[in-house]
Amino acid sequence: MLLMLIAIIISYFLGSIPTAYLFGRAKGIDIREHGSGNIGATNALRVLGKGAGITVLFLDILKGVIAVIILGDLAVNSLPEFSPEIVRILIAISCICGHNWTVFLSFKGGKGIATTLGVLIGLAAKVPGLGLILVFLILTWFIIFLISRIVSLSSIIATLVFPVLTIIFGQSRVIITASVILCVFSLLRHKSNLVRILQGKEPRLSFKKTV
Repeated sequence: MLLMLIAIIISYFLGSIPTAYLFGRAKGIDIREHGSGNIGATNALRVLGKGAGITVLFLDILKGVIAVIILGDLAVNSLPEFSPEIVRILIAISCICGHNWTVFLSFKGGKGIATTLGVLIGLAAKVPGLGLILVFLILTWFIIFLISRIVSLSSIIATLVFPVLTIIFGQSRVIITASVILCVFSLLRHKSNLVRILQGKEPRLSFKKTV
């Protein structure tokens, strides 16, 4: 049980690395004081430019992949008494919690979508059937984004679709439960975005404005 707790804590701290904030600081900018004030990849793209935004996106995804695959493998091999699926899910959720509520910035973090994508990539590599679900989620995100150009709306709809797909494709109760938790996380982190979407005030992403 102690090893499981250690793995969860390590995953949380990995997720807590505030990549967008660090990139902003390297440019002399506190990203929390610009744009939406969020420390995620979308705001990094708007405030810091394409290069920094894409790099932040990649690193935030990578945090989730490393947590579920590398840390997950170590934990699974060290904890044979636990279900591998449960071990990876706990590590995945902990990593996302770290990103959403980072200890390094007074527990104020990002929306968690990029890191959620990372943990889903990691889980898809280890859990049969999740790969196809992940493809559908990515397609859903891109279709909504191409129509709306609103990142938050695309993310919200994709995460709402996630639990539905896990049920349709006959995933285990553990995976279905995890998909519901991740969906709730997304809705909680996007509350202000939902309000702006309903008011028609949510900004659309324009690549022409980035540098």
